[in-house]
Amino acid sequence: MITRAVFAILVLFSIEQVNAQTYTKWVDPFLGTGGHGHVYPGATVPFGMVQLSPDNGVEGWDWCSGYHYSSKTIAGFSHTHLSGTGIGDWCDISVLPLTDTAQIRAKKILIPFQHQNEKAEPGYYSVQLDNQIKVELTAADRTGHHRYTYPSTKGWVRFDMGFAINWDQPTAGYLQLIDSFTLVGYRFSTGWAKGQKVYFAARFNQPVRQLVFIDDSVHTRYRAEGKQVKALLEFNTIQPLQFSVALSSVSTDKARMELGNQFTNDFDQVARKATNRWEKELEKIKIDTTDQAFATRFYTALYRTALAPVTHSDADGQYQTHDNKIRRFTNGVNKYTIFSQWDVFRALNPLFTILQPERYRDMLNSMLAFYDDNGLLPVWDISTWEANTMTGYHSVPILADAILKEIKGFDIFRAYDAMKKSANQSQRGTPSYKEYGYLPHDKHGWSVTTTLEYAYDDWCIAQVAKKLGRTEDFKIYSQRANSYKALFDSNSGFFRARMSNGKFKEPFDPLLSEHGFEGQYIEGTAWQHSFFVPHDVEGFASLHGGKEKLIKKLDALFTAPSELHGEDVSIDVTGLIGQYAHGNEPSHHIIYLYTALGAPEKAAQWIRVVADSMYKNGPDGLTGNDDCGQMSAWYIWSALGMYPLNPASGQYVFGLPLIKEAILEMPLNKKVKIQVITVPGVGKKGIAKVKWNKKEIPVLSISHQQLLEGGTLTYYVYE
Repeated sequence: MITRAVFAILVLFSIEQVNAQTYTKWVDPFLGTGGHGHVYPGATVPFGMVQLSPDNGVEGWDWCSGYHYSSKTIAGFSHTHLSGTGIGDWCDISVLPLTDTAQIRAKKILIPFQHQNEKAEPGYYSVQLDNQIKVELTAADRTGHHRYTYPSTKGWVRFDMGFAINWDQPTAGYLQLIDSFTLVGYRFSTGWAKGQKVYFAARFNQPVRQLVFIDDSVHTRYRAEGKQVKALLEFNTIQPLQFSVALSSVSTDKARMELGNQFTNDFDQVARKATNRWEKELEKIKIDTTDQAFATRFYTALYRTALAPVTHSDADGQYQTHDNKIRRFTNGVNKYTIFSQWDVFRALNPLFTILQPERYRDMLNSMLAFYDDNGLLPVWDISTWEANTMTGYHSVPILADAILKEIKGFDIFRAYDAMKKSANQSQRGTPSYKEYGYLPHDKHGWSVTTTLEYAYDDWCIAQVAKKLGRTEDFKIYSQRANSYKALFDSNSGFFRARMSNGKFKEPFDPLLSEHGFEGQYIEGTAWQHSFFVPHDVEGFASLHGGKEKLIKKLDALFTAPSELHGEDVSIDVTGLIGQYAHGNEPSHHIIYLYTALGAPEKAAQWIRVVADSMYKNGPDGLTGNDDCGQMSAWYIWSALGMYPLNPASGQYVFGLPLIKEAILEMPLNKKVKIQVITVPGVGKKGIAKVKWNKKEIPVLSISHQQLLEGGTLTYYVYE
């Protein structure tokens, strides 16, 4: 008889040996394009500059990526998109194929389409529009590739530098036909980010037969400029029209150089290369795909963890800042932008320390380049602009995690100085936080969230100070790390806003949600934010009177009324189970507090509920914004049975494995094999025991350093 353990090992062996497995087939780019997922379905490569995707021509919160599954029209295919964010921007260099010229002067042309005529997979997107043009898109790092098959022998393409959604508005546009096969131009814009600049060069596989400039342009025969400038190009379309569009943040000349760097203009070959790159990305975690629905959720989530940040520098390292400075990135291969730190410090960046060992050095150095360019580490970097969106200074835990894990390739002393500068900045309520030992609510909005998050960030600085032998700094920031205690109300059991006179703000309603800046908690209620003390679980529990009482408070979180009070409740508070809100980041670590407090069976219970109810297949599969991959990263970690409760601690706290078995590719060519063995346990839930390389370890956590060594992680889970 084959035992369960032997069977699991045999299955693992088969996963590793069967090289014919294709993982890209399990990715559904449409998953999450409905609801509030805010993701795009178009073509891109891992962390690429180009995200070539359809735009519906509709504006609003649920169209932050330019596309929402509820729409039935397409207004163009633009080359830059944000994945899962809460504010719409980008959508630069919009292109639309046309069969006639009837609407060419319209600000937006909305072409109907049917979802059954759409197809998307990693690195490829296609749609048959209702005007019978078949659109196919693929991408390389800095280039988008188009193939349009027209129903007749004459067709048109409109390049629109004025296309914009939500906050974004064009400030300048330029188009020039260099020769019969080459169009260049740029689009400057302002919105969430100021001073955005995208330059492009397009090369067609057949000559332009006619060129017409449209709208506000000041133009000659072959060149035009204006905020809303558009160009209509006519082609002979007996054969499919193919063209490549290269991007640059520096100049049209650099975009033309990028076109010259393309080894081929063969659309199918580019698409194959894009697919192969995604295959290599997804192979980093190999799971049993017997459960096809689960495999789709897992690999789509893994795909989404490799969409941001995105490349911003040209192939030679040059990039342009929002304030028109030309820089060269010399500390790596690619300089990146789109650092949504409030979201991704929690789970995505710790995942990068395992899955992206080479790219991660560039990401860390990109954060330091942002520091050089702007004077502070990024809070929310978009196109080199500091959006200053959300609370905390969460580049700090990201850099601290890298330093404490001894990741090489960046200057840890410069990073440490930059971390301290963020902690002592003269804005974002920091001076008052330092003066009072907490942030008084009459001094700055979002005071509770800010205090809690600053305290955590300061703990991270203290740990780096300790590692570097900075004794005085260690004392200072360790003290600041206790600032969370000043806001605890022992009567209610919540962290509450306190005024500069020391009194709590009244009245208090734990269900109150205030979306504006004057709110006490950002994007949430007292319930969701009163569990953010990941760096001091023991101290946190003592405030409640011990671990058992904090466990009871956690129990109450999941049974509290699922309602929000107030005149301007936050739209980001989604995925409610009681007052646990999985659709937004402040709740993501909370379940794992159960394990840290000695109740792993309760963690297992709620992980299963969240995984089954908040992650589903189909367009409405995500319960909240994916936020540059953070929502997806939670699912990947949780499926593997662990989570970085404290993202800078180097410890991954156990929860409940959702996979049957997996092989995790580690840095330095190491591998971790994960296997799950069920054991009898009437009435029991969760993990019975854990073994690391055949040695039993506590059902608490496993360290990053242990995983780096490679080996076998065995979960024994109650049936």
